[in-house]
Amino acid sequence: MPLIIEGGRVPPRWAERNRRSARVAENSAVADNSQHLRIAFINNMPDAALEDTEMQFFELLETAAADITVRVHLHSLSGVPRGERGLEHVHHFYSSSDNLFGQAFDGAIMTGTEPRQSNLRNEPYWSALANVLDWAESDTTSTVLSCLAAHAGVLHSDGISRHPLPDKQFGVFTFGKTAEHELTNGTVEHVRFPHSRWNEVGARELTECGYTILTQSAEGGVDTFVKKKKRSLFVHFQGHPEYEAQTLLKEYRRDIKRFTRAERDTYPSMPKGYFDGDSTKLITGFRDAVLADRQEKIMESFPEGDLVRTLAKTWQSSASGIYRNWLGYLAAKRDHMRKVSAVVRVHENIPHKTNAVPAGQNE
Repeated sequence: MPLIIEGGRVPPRWAERNRRSARVAENSAVADNSQHLRIAFINNMPDAALEDTEMQFFELLETAAADITVRVHLHSLSGVPRGERGLEHVHHFYSSSDNLFGQAFDGAIMTGTEPRQSNLRNEPYWSALANVLDWAESDTTSTVLSCLAAHAGVLHSDGISRHPLPDKQFGVFTFGKTAEHELTNGTVEHVRFPHSRWNEVGARELTECGYTILTQSAEGGVDTFVKKKKRSLFVHFQGHPEYEAQTLLKEYRRDIKRFTRAERDTYPSMPKGYFDGDSTKLITGFRDAVLADRQEKIMESFPEGDLVRTLAKTWQSSASGIYRNWLGYLAAKRDHMRKVSAVVRVHENIPHKTNAVPAGQNE
């Protein structure tokens, strides 16, 4: 089924990629939405990744939806640092997160952004983020928190702080199931997902605070974990099931460029489980060249074209499976609530018999 972008303001890359979705969105105000799932997509990614992240989540939701129609409402937190282009894009296609309050959604997805403070509570958008998390507990059936948003969520609700890692957790890692849950039903025992983070929240702290860990590994750490908060099931991903095949390559190239600009002291580690043997040799040779002559101009010879041809989205089936289960969970809860409401309405309309004795009968 098509993915509907609410409000008729369809980001240009999605409109270009999928013109049918754009046409549906323009007429969505008059469409029957009784069987649709309403999803609030709260995208806080930095400017460089803002539009890529849109495409990644839109494509993943559309693939996972099968016969479910999904209506997506675009929102962004105030206070997220942005340049001119990012501000213009958000202004044209997004609503403020303040507009969420007073509304109820089947689900919400919130992304993180690149942190600038060691303590997330000191970020300029923290107050807005905390307000959205509080809203989601009462006014969504389930909320997905991606990467940094997952760290912010557990910090806000349970005081769990993230811990810095000795090196970036970067690459595609294999995780095993550690609990039976509706979200992992029908998925294989071992799933592969991309991760890209400098910090983590650990298994012990999570389980002590009532979280259920769904997927985990010794090398990759905790991957997916859940907890019911008021009426909403919160789903936390420390990784990025939504990533496209080239996303880690773009991040790796960006980090190398930062090294050539002396914006970081060490050459970035190669993403694990991502490149094949020939690509590994190619990228190792480029690393040696950069270390021998550290200047930004050398990035012109970065072998991106050769590397792209070797990349595969090996996590696609796992990503589609868990998000298909998530959408199915939302649909099942929606249908259940409608049945309960229907029973209540019928009950309220049935005349109630009383044991009252007619006047004068006992006189």
